[in-house]
Amino acid sequence: MLLNANYNATYHAPHFEPTVDELATLKHLEMENISVTSALKEHMSGRLYEHGLIAKNASGQVTITDTGRHLVRRQNN
Repeated sequence: MLLNANYNATYHAPHFEPTVDELATLKHLEMENISVTSALKEHMSGRLYEHGLIAKNASGQVTITDTGRHLVRRQNN
């Protein structure tokens, strides 16, 4: 089977529901950005990055995106 250069092997379910731990991480990031080193020590979920809920800012810290903030607010309601 030949793979297209644009092929993405990562499967994304049509609807993303974060785990309790992922939601806690997003809430923590709402209060403060954390360094990549800290994120690795805390075993931050790669799913948050894959779904665009977190990103690295210009100073190299992990921060919550607007999409992540929206998800946290939706979960709190």
